[in-house]
Amino acid sequence: MRMAGGVDLVVIGADGGPDRGFGGSALAPDGARLLAQVLPGMCFDVGAAGCRVTEVAPDADANAMLTAVRDAAQHPGRWLVVCLVGQLAVDPRGRRLALVTGGSTADNAYRRGLAWDWVVSAMVHGDQEEALLLVDAVADRDTWAALERGGGEDGAGELLAYPRVPLWGRVGRYTPGRRGRDAVLPGGEGSFSHALTTVLRQGVPGAPAAVAPLDLQPSVAALLDGGDGSGSSGAPGARLLVPPQGGRLLMRNRAAVRGALAGLSLSEELLAVLWRESAPTEPPPA
Repeated sequence: MRMAGGVDLVVIGADGGPDRGFGGSALAPDGARLLAQVLPGMCFDVGAAGCRVTEVAPDADANAMLTAVRDAAQHPGRWLVVCLVGQLAVDPRGRRLALVTGGSTADNAYRRGLAWDWVVSAMVHGDQEEALLLVDAVADRDTWAALERGGGEDGAGELLAYPRVPLWGRVGRYTPGRRGRDAVLPGGEGSFSHALTTVLRQGVPGAPAAVAPLDLQPSVAALLDGGDGSGSSGAPGARLLVPPQGGRLLMRNRAAVRGALAGLSLSEELLAVLWRESAPTEPPPA
């Protein structure tokens, strides 16, 4: 039985299907798989045993994806973490975003996709103390223009600028066809999901044993294509979503653990590993 104070993690990597206009989602299942494998064991004070993971099939429809988020949001807990990996589409008025789902066409991508505001609403009304939305996505020309335009409180850009739940990730520009072959695809080399899982596996030398998302951001940004860790926008064609300061979600820093064990004898190291795996851990005081 899962501990009530744990983490609910929902990972959605949506493959938009064979339409070449949605080629930006081709590696989304790979990025989702990475996040589902690495994130659970990195939660500092609960570990994999205290993390309930829901990995949605890449060819699932929007209803199945939303149901997974809503079901997870109903579990009492400390954190709800949702990961969206894939390609974004926008409605004709440029006001609402959706994650493109399988079998979409240029005419129906927004209508049949997973609407951004549905996901955020489910997270806002969840039964967890805190929530975090991880985003590894690309946007075509029209969607990118809507994000850059903003458009006031009803504009798509406002969904990234003034989120109702904290955001962390990267949105890149994607041009279908030959020009899109060199783009950074969600789940591929240089993407947010790839960079984040690499940093979590390697750790951050010199940082404490427990680190917040904002502490990891510089190291993650250094591995991203077209990004820099100082603000919410990177190079032209990429927009970084920097996590806010504060919050109590802490991740394990493997580099700190390796450094602490480096000076121990073999027998002492084995004892330390056994203790770390069996003893409950608590986050450091705020």
